[in-house]
Amino acid sequence: MFHTLPIIALGGALGSVLRYLMVTAIGAPLGTLAVNVLGSLAIGALFVVLGAREGWQVFLMTGILGGFTTFSAFSLDTLKLIEGGQIPHAVAYVAGSVTLSLAAVASGAALARGML
Repeated sequence: MFHTLPIIALGGALGSVLRYLMVTAIGAPLGTLAVNVLGSLAIGALFVVLGAREGWQVFLMTGILGGFTTFSAFSLDTLKLIEGGQIPHAVAYVAGSVTLSLAAVASGAALARGML
């Protein structure tokens, strides 16, 4: 377990920096939406491709993607929209995030299964 924690920490640091760069480049909340959809696509594909390769799962899925995607940022962006009186935007953002992220994780898995 102790050799696993630094691997997760390194991946998490990389993922967090990537998330920051993407959200900064695109702007919130669309940047957060893009991060969550892209991360869902990637985790779906990695789930299939990596299988039981625990070392790579820990680094890529728990570390990088755990740091890259974040439900807390999604929740905060939604709250800001609601508090700003942008209720229709908040509803669209929540519906779009959930729908697109679920579609992306299924697509990532399907793409990876087609590659094998």
